[in-house]
Amino acid sequence: MNTQLKTATPPDDDVHLIVVQDEEVIIEHHPEDWIAFALFWALAIIVFLQFFTRYIMNDSLSWTEEIARYGLMSLAFIGGAVVTRKKAHIAVELVSNLMGPGPMRSALLALVDFVTLGFMGLLAYFSVTIIERMHTQTMTVFELPMSIVYAGVGLGCFMMLARQIQVVWRNACDGWRRAPDVTDQIHAD
Repeated sequence: MNTQLKTATPPDDDVHLIVVQDEEVIIEHHPEDWIAFALFWALAIIVFLQFFTRYIMNDSLSWTEEIARYGLMSLAFIGGAVVTRKKAHIAVELVSNLMGPGPMRSALLALVDFVTLGFMGLLAYFSVTIIERMHTQTMTVFELPMSIVYAGVGLGCFMMLARQIQVVWRNACDGWRRAPDVTDQIHAD
C-alpha cells in the first residue's frame, strides 16, 4: 500500500477572489447639473430655516413649507433631465437582456427609445398647457401666479425632452447596440 501524504501547496499571492478596479471619475458641467445643485442647496437652507424657526424659535415662518414643496417639484423634474442624460432612468431590461445581439434586439431598443421620446414630448406639451391654466391661480403665501411654480416643472420637462433627443441620436448612430453588460464579462469558474 502506498500511503504517502500529500502536502498542500500554499496559494499564489497573485490569486484574488475579488478584483476591483477604480473607475475614473468624470465631473461634468451641464446646465441641468448646476440648476439642480442650486435648487438642492436652496431647499436645504429653506428646510433648515423651517426647522430652526419651528422647533428652536417656536415661531414658524409661514412661507418656508410652501416654497420647499414647490422647490422639490422643480428639483424632481430638473433632476429627471440629469438622469435622462446619463441614461439612468429605472427600466425593465429583462427581454432585451435575454435576447442575443442582433436586429431584433436593436429594433426593441429603438422602440423603447422612441416610446420614451414620445412620452417626454407629451410631458413637455402638457407642461405648457398646465402653465397656461395655472396663470390665474395664486400661491397661498405670496401673491404670485402658480404658473411660476409650474414653469420650473415645464423647464425640467423640456430639458428631459432635449436630453432624450440626444440619447436617441447617439443610440441611432451606434445602431442601438448596447455596451456589453458586466455580467457578460465575468466567467464562472
